[in-house]
Amino acid sequence: MASTGHAPTASEYIVHHLGHFSTHHQDKIVDFTIINMDTVFWSVAMGVLGCFIMWLAARKATSGVPGRFQAFVEMVVEMVEDQSKSIVHGDRRFIAPLALTVFVWVALMNSLDFLPVDMFAALFSLLGLENVIPYHRVVPTADLNGTLGMSLGVLAVVIYYNLKIKGVGGWLHEWLAAPFGIWMAPFNVLLNLIEYLARTISLGMRLFGNMYAGELLFLLIALLGSMATAFGFIGHVIAGSMWAIFHILIVFLQAFIFMMLTLVYIGQAHEAH
Repeated sequence: MASTGHAPTASEYIVHHLGHFSTHHQDKIVDFTIINMDTVFWSVAMGVLGCFIMWLAARKATSGVPGRFQAFVEMVVEMVEDQSKSIVHGDRRFIAPLALTVFVWVALMNSLDFLPVDMFAALFSLLGLENVIPYHRVVPTADLNGTLGMSLGVLAVVIYYNLKIKGVGGWLHEWLAAPFGIWMAPFNVLLNLIEYLARTISLGMRLFGNMYAGELLFLLIALLGSMATAFGFIGHVIAGSMWAIFHILIVFLQAFIFMMLTLVYIGQAHEAH
């Protein structure tokens, strides 16, 4: 945080850490006219890291007794394969790898929440960049713009599979005839539109809400350490440790839920009403 001549208050500290390094100031909670460059950077970085981990596992895979790393990756791959097989009834040559990519990518982005909240602010201050990069948020999934962008990507995949499997005519007929029959076409179109919008928005909002709450709680726990009392220090250590352990479950659970909902929506595209 740039020097202001006095120590920041609790609210100033939280507001600063919740700010993004963006192309310009964001006034609305959702604004696709700006680019949160920290979100883009860490999203791409975790995507590259995830691809590298999978490539490394495939490169070192052996037919003999697997090592710990290979065994762990095989467990993840088998879990995703089993889930995709039970949900999607059709050609899964692209869908299963897509689900695996989504799970690994979201899990890595969520895991960035375990980094110390003041680590990058201290690093930028050490390098003399606190005025060049005044704000920086590390967790891309705690940015609503990022999670809604991901859910829009899932929507594009769902539309693609609807068109691929049912054809343009079949998909349009489904919009007009399901669920109440062709004579209720206006109501069917409205309900289908609401369904697509609700699924897309809720998919992004669910991941954002959980990760944003976790990030905010980490900041509140960090503020306990600023109290020059034994209660503040002990509370900071105990509460921080307990929440970090519990947050491990949240990080991977949210990645699993996002992957499962992606599979469910793609699976529904394979089914006719």
